[in-house]
Amino acid sequence: MTARAPSVRVFAGGRQAAIAAAELLARVLRRPGERALALASGKTMVSIYRELARLHRLGRAPLRRARTFNLDELRVAARDPRSFRFFMKRHLFSKVDLPREKIHFLRGDAPDAEGECLRYERELARYGPPDLALVGIGTNGHVAYLEPGRALPPRTALVRLSVSTRRDLASGGMKPVPREALSMGIETILSAREILLVAIGKRKARAVRAALEGPVWPGCPASFLSLHPRLTVLLDRAAASRLSWPQSG
Repeated sequence: MTARAPSVRVFAGGRQAAIAAAELLARVLRRPGERALALASGKTMVSIYRELARLHRLGRAPLRRARTFNLDELRVAARDPRSFRFFMKRHLFSKVDLPREKIHFLRGDAPDAEGECLRYERELARYGPPDLALVGIGTNGHVAYLEPGRALPPRTALVRLSVSTRRDLASGGMKPVPREALSMGIETILSAREILLVAIGKRKARAVRAALEGPVWPGCPASFLSLHPRLTVLLDRAAASRLSWPQSG
């Protein structure tokens, strides 16, 4: 994998960034054949999925031919309102005609977490690398649920959520906040043919700068995304405010 400078676009507001993200996803979906997507959850994704569902209704985002894999899942039951399975159904899957058998999730409450992670990696391998991975970034620089530390798991693994991540989840209304999650590993994420990173809001600005301008190291997991040869970054002005080289969208 040969790194090159990412394509960075900065928009006046978060809505414009979300529209651009949905348009990029729609372009991938319009390519011939089945397309596999690795999808994120969280507040940043809500407006992206709203716009993607609108494009789907217009016939411009053929999700019926897609196959999806979520990046991570909290250690909760599938029907728990805190689960990302619940989030995805509410914000995207209930609004489109993507067949249920083409939707892949980690089972957050699996009694054998290691076995569940191996199962998920086998599913990913069966269908080949995702055509595109849609990711966000945490205020501490995490990507998926790969938290800052001395090393990052290369493949899907059980991870412990950091204090700052749990605080962010609590501030968003999640109670109680789980202490663990299952997450794709950094090599799994980087195996995608394209990566789309979207960040919105001033609270993400420090992490965005660390990811795009700082060293590549486990202390900022999202910094590893800069190694990908086809990384696109969509930001609003607030999230780009600490960059030394913001570009216009």
